[in-house]
Amino acid sequence: MTALLVVVAFAVMLILGTPIAFVLGLAGVIALVGSSGGTLLMLVPQQIFSGMNSFVLMAIPFFILAGELMNAAGITGKIVNLSNALVGRMKGGLGHVNIVANIIFATMSGAAVAAVAGLGTILIPSMEQSGYDKSYACALTASASVIGPTIPPSIPMVVCASTAGISVAAMFAGGIFPGLLLGGLMMVLNGIISSRRGYQLEGQSYKGTKAEVVKDGLIALGMPAIIILGILGGVFTATEAAAVAVAYAVIIGKFVFKTLDAKILWQVFKNAVSKTGVSLLLVSMGGILSWVMASEQVPAKMANIILSIGGSQVVFMLLSIVLLLIIGCFMDLTASLIMLTPILLPIAVQLGIDPVHYALVIVVALNVGLITPPVGAVLFVTCAVAREKFENIVSEIWPFLACHAIALAIIAFAPKLTLAIPKALGLLQ
Repeated sequence: MTALLVVVAFAVMLILGTPIAFVLGLAGVIALVGSSGGTLLMLVPQQIFSGMNSFVLMAIPFFILAGELMNAAGITGKIVNLSNALVGRMKGGLGHVNIVANIIFATMSGAAVAAVAGLGTILIPSMEQSGYDKSYACALTASASVIGPTIPPSIPMVVCASTAGISVAAMFAGGIFPGLLLGGLMMVLNGIISSRRGYQLEGQSYKGTKAEVVKDGLIALGMPAIIILGILGGVFTATEAAAVAVAYAVIIGKFVFKTLDAKILWQVFKNAVSKTGVSLLLVSMGGILSWVMASEQVPAKMANIILSIGGSQVVFMLLSIVLLLIIGCFMDLTASLIMLTPILLPIAVQLGIDPVHYALVIVVALNVGLITPPVGAVLFVTCAVAREKFENIVSEIWPFLACHAIALAIIAFAPKLTLAIPKALGLLQ
């Protein structure tokens, strides 16, 4: 009866438009009241605190701040110019530039929304001026931005690793192949569509001399080099790497590019505090519901149901991917990770699936929800950035969703490829 009450309350609050953080928290409170008559409500503040009381989660505000500083310092423009120099002369050049710029940007920010806000304002107008349909430029930008939470450093991976109790470094290393795979598939698709529609067949040149592009590009790439090599090399933790990235962005923006001043920094810190508050509120409220699910043995009950259906790794992987794709269409990414990881991951481990591999599948599958109608948070951000109608972007998004589906299938059913890098680095056995 309690479970039914929680499900109904959860659905009603979502329909009414209640912020997802409060949906998670109130659903947990309702479950506690229903199961104990209110005697366990003392657990609410404890779980709110314990949900955030994690050293790993301290990486989130630092990565958010690093992304904000990068945008404000103008590093985004340097990334676009470097990408132009690398792939701009290919057919459909600006489309390829968009994808490569998102791959590079992903190594700095770890968030899809930040990528759309930073790169979309530059690349969507440029693509439109070069003859691309605006709706196609928006769909490509939105789809490429989803590479952000896949390639390290990834904020969703930090949340997932913290929730699951697995290595952040192993997840970061495991995210390299999925991100590059998705980028490669999208570049193939962009080349095909550009050839068919006649988009920019003459290519795109970069601005400035080759020496200037290389110099600015190397400075911009210093941040991901510090983050990725530092974490994977065991020099510092994900949290320490994020703090170093913030310091690097401030130094480069203030003293090298000279684009940061006190007024800009104040706005940057305000934006970072606001976004951090939202993320950590989700994590803390999710702690209540996670405790309830654990105490009610929800993972064990779900495991019994799934094992009774088939019990094989392939069947479980297929069922869970379908569930993740559906949930991702309607729910916030962080909230979905907090709610589903404690349920699904123990079942995967019981079936003999590597926990890091399955955690990567969870993150990549939920990422697809960011660009999947009817909700698709990144689609709405793209609409706002480009001032384009939602339905126009949706009409162009389907081929890119097919790319994501192909990449997800390879990631899920070819674990040797997915885990090759973390194993080569000695992060997994």
